[in-house]
Amino acid sequence: MTKDKKTQLNQEQRRAVEHEKGPLLVVAGAGTGKTRVITERIRWLIDKRKISSNEILALTFTDKAALEMSNRVGDVMPLGYEEPFINTFHAFADRILKKEGLEIGLDPSYKILSGPNQWLLLRKHLFELDLKYFRPLGNPTKFISAILRFISRLQDENITHEELKNFADNFEGEKEERERWLELAHIYKRYQEIKLENSKLDFGDLINWLIRLFKERPNVLKKYQTQFRHVLLDEFQNTNYAQYVLVK
Repeated sequence: MTKDKKTQLNQEQRRAVEHEKGPLLVVAGAGTGKTRVITERIRWLIDKRKISSNEILALTFTDKAALEMSNRVGDVMPLGYEEPFINTFHAFADRILKKEGLEIGLDPSYKILSGPNQWLLLRKHLFELDLKYFRPLGNPTKFISAILRFISRLQDENITHEELKNFADNFEGEKEERERWLELAHIYKRYQEIKLENSKLDFGDLINWLIRLFKERPNVLKKYQTQFRHVLLDEFQNTNYAQYVLVK
């Protein structure tokens, strides 16, 4: 395949594309061709190193970026090639959980909740939560959005409801503050239960459940570690802790 000007690489880009062994971190500013380096590396691995496209996993953060990367790879690869795994973190987690979720008792036919549907689900079950502090009488739904944001932050940090409960149980501050933490831990636990009872997951669940799958089922983890010989991550600096744990 002849290279046009669009696929010409400078010396530093080529060093990254043709890197041989071990992890590599590319540090560069905006507009310097980092994503192009990833697409060219995918081509180089398939074309020059004869790596099967099934053995390549490329992760990014948005559907738009994943589609752009897929299109770029398609532009530089010959017709009829098998596309590698190019997904957002959440789409990749969803893909694996649909296939392997039964290993940890997860219903593979689960539906993913949007933000508004999370709010509606929690409101529907609000009176099952036995709330005190977080259910003011004048406006029972006042804290729902804040609670969901808090849970999302916990998911980003890969914190389970058991870990939050343990923190609350051992909280050494004022009694009222400890009771608030205990109530938040109870809300988190019950919210997780409600979702599972209704075969629902939210976006934060996807990565956390995949991490749980890999931790609790080493045979499944080994399967994908063996399959994905090359893991490429676009915009590594944007990973939250849960995403970092998954990649690691």
